[in-house]
Amino acid sequence: MTDEVGVITGDLTLATSIEDDGLAHSRIQYTDADEWYTLTGSPQPLPDSGLQALHEQTLEAVRSGGATEAPIPSAP
Repeated sequence: MTDEVGVITGDLTLATSIEDDGLAHSRIQYTDADEWYTLTGSPQPLPDSGLQALHEQTLEAVRSGGATEAPIPSAP
C-alpha cells in the first residue's frame, strides 16, 4: 500500500533509508521505473535493531502481500 497510488503489485524494488529528519523512510517502485512511492506507514522511528533489520522486516511484509503497510518494528 502506498500513500500516492494505493496498492501496487508485480516486480517491485524496496528502499529503506534514514533521512535528514532522523526517521526511517520506506519507498517502493516498480522495478526499473523512475517513480518511487511512499510505503504507507512511513516514515517511522528507527528501531533499536537498526536499519537493515527494519528493511528486512518491511521486505517480508511486502512479500506477504495483502496491501501491507510499513510494519511496526519488532524487538530484536
